[in-house]
Amino acid sequence: MKCLVLGGAGFIGSHLAERLLAAGHAVRVFDLHDPGPAGGFPRRRDVEWVSGDFLDPGAVRRAISGCDAAFHLVWTTLPKSSNEDPVSDVECNVAGTLRLLEAWRREGRGKIVFVSSGGTVYGVPRTVPIAEEHPTHPVSSYGITKLAIEKYLELYRVLHGVDYCVLRPANPYGERQRVASGQGAVTAFLYRAHRGEPIEIWGDGRVVRDYLYVGDVADALVRALGHKGERRVINIGSGVGRDLNQVVAAIERVIGRPVERRYTPGRNFDVPANVLDISLARAELGWRPETAFEEGLARTLRSFTAA
Repeated sequence: MKCLVLGGAGFIGSHLAERLLAAGHAVRVFDLHDPGPAGGFPRRRDVEWVSGDFLDPGAVRRAISGCDAAFHLVWTTLPKSSNEDPVSDVECNVAGTLRLLEAWRREGRGKIVFVSSGGTVYGVPRTVPIAEEHPTHPVSSYGITKLAIEKYLELYRVLHGVDYCVLRPANPYGERQRVASGQGAVTAFLYRAHRGEPIEIWGDGRVVRDYLYVGDVADALVRALGHKGERRVINIGSGVGRDLNQVVAAIERVIGRPVERRYTPGRNFDVPANVLDISLARAELGWRPETAFEEGLARTLRSFTAA
């Protein structure tokens, strides 16, 4: 198949492109900028690069032309930044995706796989681990807009027959995650520890999250391409909760030395715990995480050393 990866120059997108190529698919990457040899994306002659603005309908139409499936990973906000400017969040991400869906129903073919957010769409959990049937009450604009796209995908399926699958990843970490972006506590903590810098922890460090190695996320996305089941929204996580203090302790074991911890006030949009139930992913995709947490840390650390 010829697969379009919208946002393919980014963290998850670059790993996905590699997995798609390994599975024998042709890959077209659409992103705002071709990152070039120094951009962190492994350059491949068999990747077709299309540069363009996601908010430009003409650029999106050109990107989807001739493709058999599309993976939607373009997003302009983070949970924190989305709350600072929710209007921009909606204008860029929701409106931009609606233009994509309009173009896809007219000119595209095959499935759209959308990367939602298992870490934000549920809000404060009533039960842990969190299954897909859990109520969705996001406490960030980021989670609200991700959830809105899920609903629009279902609308376009009902009205226009657009095939789709939504994956709700937990908190991914790994190589090529941009530590300066403000997203990805695990990778950011590991990078600071590698450089001998103190680690800042929000609150008392007891916030629990489900951390998942990026290669396992990419594997789940490739499997979603062939998904035929009726359940179209699927959690992707490790199924294991770790608080920030446990994350730092694991980092200390991987780097072989203690790190300085600095505790700062907690953030009001951080829910106390988020751990995903991944039984549906096993049943529907035949997927389970393969990378142990400290092995993922070690791989990420090696990428810092090689840079």
